[in-house]
Amino acid sequence: MAEITAKLVKELRDKTNAPMMDCQRALKENNGDIDASVDFLRKKGIVGAEKRAGKEAKEGIIFAQVNAAANLGVLVEVNCETDFVAKNDGFRAFVESIASHVSATESAADQCVEKVVETPSPDGKGTFGEYIKAKVGEVGENIVLRRFRRFQTGSNGFVTSYIHMAGRVGVLLEVTTGKAETHAQEAFRALTKDITLQIAASSPEVVGRADVCPDVFAKEEGIQRERMQAQLASKPANIQQKIIEGAMGKFYSQICLLEQAFIKEPEKSVDDLIKATGKILGDTITVVRFSRFAVGEELKA
Repeated sequence: MAEITAKLVKELRDKTNAPMMDCQRALKENNGDIDASVDFLRKKGIVGAEKRAGKEAKEGIIFAQVNAAANLGVLVEVNCETDFVAKNDGFRAFVESIASHVSATESAADQCVEKVVETPSPDGKGTFGEYIKAKVGEVGENIVLRRFRRFQTGSNGFVTSYIHMAGRVGVLLEVTTGKAETHAQEAFRALTKDITLQIAASSPEVVGRADVCPDVFAKEEGIQRERMQAQLASKPANIQQKIIEGAMGKFYSQICLLEQAFIKEPEKSVDDLIKATGKILGDTITVVRFSRFAVGEELKA
């Protein structure tokens, strides 16, 4: 076995512009043979991939995948550099393979991209990160698994998804019911579809008031008090509080899914819709969580 020196690794890196760790691995696999190591990296698509890494990947698609039992679903955003590639059938098939890998990877439950790219690749050749790099070399554009969500639920849980605008917007939703048999009812399926449409169209931030961060609440309340300072000044304390509560109600109706006006029947809230459907089905339906992705949007901390 040839000694893999730092000089040898640097020589291979200079030839290929591949990452140091990949160069070291290639040299070990090929007993220090530089030419064979170059071929090794090329076959994995790593040569040239690093050259693309600095390129901005602002295009791409959102893709969702839910299993047949509707108890496990994933939502992924995979970015590329151009709309041309994003619309390519080969790229979309590649994104589907990424979603399948995330779905099958239990460690993806904590929603960490950095952990997932270190898992074994679906083709059994290296890491999942290398699998993505190989596609970079094939396509000639930087490709990034920007984020994902993986929902797995219990026996009375139900996961569904919705993709809008050919993959520009995607939604993943988890709800629970008191009875598992409710999931097969047409009214229930129609309800969950309507909720995903609501999320896609109205961009709520949380399910309900209990999910609003206390700091966000305090900041908004302070803004409302300052905004209505003149109006509040002449009112007694109890009236001031009611005015502030009214203003905060409007705030909640914008960011809380359950308090939003239902897009198909604005005189009803989403919560009204859920309760009415539950009454028809003789069951209790609860929204547990959701995620909404739009391609290239600014990520929240």
